[in-house]
Amino acid sequence: MPRLIGAIDAGTSSARFLLFQAETSVVVASHQIELKKTFPQEGWVEQDPVELLNAVRESINKAIEQFQNHNGDITGIMAVGVTNQRESTIVWDKNTGEPLYNSIVWLDMRTTSIVEQLLDTVPNKTRNKNYLKPLCGLPLSPYFSGVKLKWLYDNVAKIKKAMDSGTCLFGTVDTWIIWNLTGGVNGGVHVTDVSNASRTMLMNIETLNWDPVLLKFFNIPHSILPTIKSSSEIYGVFSDGPLKGVPLSGCVGDQQSALIGQQCFSPGQAKATYGTGCFLLYNTGTVKVDSTHGLLTTIAYQFGSSAPPVYALEGSVAIAGAAFSWLRDNLNILPSYSETQNVAEQADLLKEGNVYFVPAFSGLYAPYWQQDARGVICGITEDTHSSHIVRAALDAVCFQVRDVVEAMNKDYGSVLRTLQVDGGMTANSLLMQLQADLTGIKILKPDMSESTALGAAMVAGAAVGEWNIYNRIKTGVHTWSPTFTENERDIRYHKWKEAIERSLGWRN
Repeated sequence: MPRLIGAIDAGTSSARFLLFQAETSVVVASHQIELKKTFPQEGWVEQDPVELLNAVRESINKAIEQFQNHNGDITGIMAVGVTNQRESTIVWDKNTGEPLYNSIVWLDMRTTSIVEQLLDTVPNKTRNKNYLKPLCGLPLSPYFSGVKLKWLYDNVAKIKKAMDSGTCLFGTVDTWIIWNLTGGVNGGVHVTDVSNASRTMLMNIETLNWDPVLLKFFNIPHSILPTIKSSSEIYGVFSDGPLKGVPLSGCVGDQQSALIGQQCFSPGQAKATYGTGCFLLYNTGTVKVDSTHGLLTTIAYQFGSSAPPVYALEGSVAIAGAAFSWLRDNLNILPSYSETQNVAEQADLLKEGNVYFVPAFSGLYAPYWQQDARGVICGITEDTHSSHIVRAALDAVCFQVRDVVEAMNKDYGSVLRTLQVDGGMTANSLLMQLQADLTGIKILKPDMSESTALGAAMVAGAAVGEWNIYNRIKTGVHTWSPTFTENERDIRYHKWKEAIERSLGWRN
């Protein structure tokens, strides 16, 4: 009987469940359900936690049904891991299990005013957004869970009451899923892992515990927080359904999970995941590198409670694939997401566009961390065609990645020569070639396209002795090498920097 490991992948756009054959990484069954987002006000992004949970449950049920219809034996499922969108913040009543508010999604910007208030409390009136970085590795930004949690406490009366009375539980998406699947109000396990906890601004990046100084700064009671565990250990078992009794034994944030799935286990290896946003992680080993160039210091993973944590530098780009959804849905200049490459290639058949697009819809993330930035399209002339704007959106993804790569080179002290990539946008070969051309480094894409879910399966399998994480998975690799000259590349990057300058200072 084949030994199987399941992976729950609860992203921003969809929830999925996949079954992998242990050690071979072959997917034997999967199911995916799209997730809705709501936008109650400008800059606000929410999701329904119950809908998300139901999508996870249905994905599990449908994938298991698919597997059984092909004569699969589910008694071969040894463990399940969870990977998830990070920073998104959920609070619920521990007695009823009901959410007290919608999930505030990671890219939500409603907490800009909270950040401004917190900056006013920084000693000596320096308003230093890196004030807490020595403790948590992160700058003060609307991006992170602690700031979102403070907004909920300050603005939603029933949440303030629940926090003060001790009837409220907090978690990122992983915590919400694990608590419910292991029993919920009937003994559900309230846990998170170090990789997700490192995105809250509440965990000490060195001790791997909730930090009293950080909790006091954000006015967050310790009682609502989950227990922090390693990324690979048994947290509990499924309480019902087709997986009843199967251990939940792996948990890791989606970007860290992709780093694992890409097998970037050596210091100096890096990966980029292209999705709604784009996220680069650079493995720095057991050494915590403090960035001075706008990057985050985060936990990459911890393979067991007795293992040392492995750190990473991270560059987070808020808008990548989301820019093309905007071009399609708001401007109606892109017929469908799948047509992006065809439309962008039309720009080369027309007069040179020289258009630059900075998609700072809700500010800029790494390495700028400018909340007041807004989107701009520069260089428009009477010859500009819609295809030039689509092409400029592809360029923008590549330029933002170069911004992060340049910062990583400076922080780590060595030049990145290759970048491993994954995510839905990597199906666009034009984007991958542009990425090589505009960064000047070789781009490597494995044939195994499920890097994020694979990482969750690997850590879950390792916890129950069914997966040797360090055994290399054999897979083919697609490669794109730079074709631009260094001069051509740098001229275009200089123009990008000029466009960035024009995007700043729009939002008070």
